[in-house]
Amino acid sequence: MINFEEEIEKFQPSPEIEQAEDLINNNDLTDISDILKALLKDKENNSF
Repeated sequence: MINFEEEIEKFQPSPEIEQAEDLINNNDLTDISDILKALLKDKENNSF
């Protein structure tokens, strides 16, 4: 039978996963909400 407490103690995360997490979290990407905000702001500035 599997001893989950023992397995959890032996667990070590993969270094590649930690590197990927750092890259994803530190990346400032434009998403659809940023694009929509820019479009709405542009529309407000150009409205008559």
